[in-house]
Amino acid sequence: MKKKLLTLTAAVLLATGALAGCSGSGEPAADPGPGASAAPAGPVKFSISMRTLANQHVEGSPNINEDKWVKKLEELTNTDLDIRLVPHKDFEQKMTQMFAINDVPDVVQSYSPVDKAMAGSVEAGIFLPLDDLLKQYGQNLLKKIPKAAWDEVTVGGKIMSVPEWLEVSNRRGTYIRMDLLEQTGLPVPKSVEEYLNVMRAFKKLGVENPYGGRENFSYSDAFFGAYDVNPAQFEKQGDQIIPKYANIERMTKALETYKTMFDEGLISKEFATTSGTTWQNNIFAGKTGIWSMNVASFETTVAKIKENVPAAKVAIIPSPTGLDGKGGNALYGSMVRSYFINKKAADPAAIIKFFDWMVSDEAEKFFTFGVENETYKVEGGAIKYERPTAAAAINEEAFRSDWLWMVKDTTYNKGLTSMTEGGKQLIDYIQNVIVKEGRDGYRFYPPLQSYTDYPDAASGGFLNSVLDKYLFGIIYGKEPLSSWPKAIEEWKSKGGNAIIKDATDRVKSGDGFRTPRM
Repeated sequence: MKKKLLTLTAAVLLATGALAGCSGSGEPAADPGPGASAAPAGPVKFSISMRTLANQHVEGSPNINEDKWVKKLEELTNTDLDIRLVPHKDFEQKMTQMFAINDVPDVVQSYSPVDKAMAGSVEAGIFLPLDDLLKQYGQNLLKKIPKAAWDEVTVGGKIMSVPEWLEVSNRRGTYIRMDLLEQTGLPVPKSVEEYLNVMRAFKKLGVENPYGGRENFSYSDAFFGAYDVNPAQFEKQGDQIIPKYANIERMTKALETYKTMFDEGLISKEFATTSGTTWQNNIFAGKTGIWSMNVASFETTVAKIKENVPAAKVAIIPSPTGLDGKGGNALYGSMVRSYFINKKAADPAAIIKFFDWMVSDEAEKFFTFGVENETYKVEGGAIKYERPTAAAAINEEAFRSDWLWMVKDTTYNKGLTSMTEGGKQLIDYIQNVIVKEGRDGYRFYPPLQSYTDYPDAASGGFLNSVLDKYLFGIIYGKEPLSSWPKAIEEWKSKGGNAIIKDATDRVKSGDGFRTPRM
C-alpha cells in the first residue's frame, strides 16, 4: 500500500496547551489544594492498572514501562508511571483477585463504578470521589467530556472516575471483504437470508471463515442484533421488564440462524473456543469474509489485511436485519472505560492534572503524530506525517494513538482519520451507516440486586451459566431448537423470576435505569 502523507494546519495542532503542574517543566500549581502533596522535586510517581485490550504492541512488549512512547508520555507530563497490565481475557478474574488481596494501584482502569469487575470496591470506599479535585485541577476535563459520560460514572451524586467517552453510541460495524463479494456477483446483503447466501458463496470460493466467530459471541453477535435479542438488554413485555433473550420467538430465530451457519460450515466449528487473538489474526490473514469490529479499527485493519492480501477491499456495510427490518449491534453508553483514583494515592491532584493534560492540544498532537523530527516533520508551518504500512509500525501507531491515550473520544482518532482516503471512507461509514443502526434496551445503574443474589442466572459469559448450556447445545446439535422455552423456564426457576421482578420494580420506581434510545 502506498504511503499516505498527512498535512495539517499548525494553527490547530501546534498549539501546546500544556497545563501547569503537568508539563515537562515540572512547575507546580500555585495552590496545591486538598489531596495534593508539596511541589515534587522530580516526576510524580503513581501506579496504574490497564487492560491489555488485545493490543498487539502491548501484548508483544517485554516491558511496557520501558516502551519509548510511555517514556515520552512521562517526559511530557512530568510523571513516572508504573503500568500494571491486566490480561484482556482474564480481566474480571484478575480484577477480583486484585481487590481480594488488597493490591490496588493508585489508578485503576475499568468500566463503570458499578461494573461487576469493580467487585463492590467503590461502595467499599476504596476510591476517591473526584468532584472537588476536578473543579480545581480538571477544568478541561469537565468542559471536554460530555455530561452523559459523567453521569455514567456518578454514584450517589459523586463523580467516582474519569471517563473515556463516546460521541457516537454505536462504535461497532459489520465489515465485509468487498473483493470477495465482487467475485460472487451478489449484491451487498441486507437481510439475514441475504447474508447467509453471501456466506455460502464465500464458502464456495474457499474462504476459510465466511463469518468470523469468536468465544462468547464477542464481536460475532450481529445476528442476535438482527433479531433484537442482545443479552445485556431488557425490554417491556406486557407489564414486565424482561431480558430480550426471554422473547422466545425472536431468540429461536437467532439460534436457528447460528445453527444453520454452524451446520453449513459458515462459521468455524471451533468458534466457541476461538480467542480474540486468533479471531483477529484470521481476519488479518485474509481468512474471514464477514465480521464485526469497532469502526475505529477500520484503517488499521485494512492495512494489515493488505499486507497479506494486497488486492483486498474492505467495507463497512449495514448490519443484517431481522423480522422488523432493523439490525445492528448493541448501542454503547456514553462511557467506554474510566479511571478510578485510590484514596491512598500520594498525590491525587497530580493524577487529575495528568488526565486533564490528555484533552489538551499538545496531547492530541503527541498521541496522534508522535514526536517532531522522529515520526513527523513541520514544513511551512504544517505537520507532515506518513502513515505506517508495516505490521509492527501499524501496531505501534495504534498503541500510541489509541491504547496509551487514556482519556479521549474513542469513536475514532480525528487527526489521523480525516487526512487519508481510508479515513474519509470511515467517516462516511460512521455518518451514513453506523449512526442509522443499533439496538438498545433498558439498562440498570447500579446493577440489579438480583444479579448478586442469583449469579448463575445473571448476565455473564454470553448469557449465563443456566442458559449457555442450552444456547451452545442447540447450535452444536446436542439440544433441539425447540428447547429454548424449556431453557427460559429453568432460568426463571433458578433466579430469572427474581430478576424480572427486580427489573420491573426498578423501572416502576422511576430511578436507577436508562430507557431505550431507539
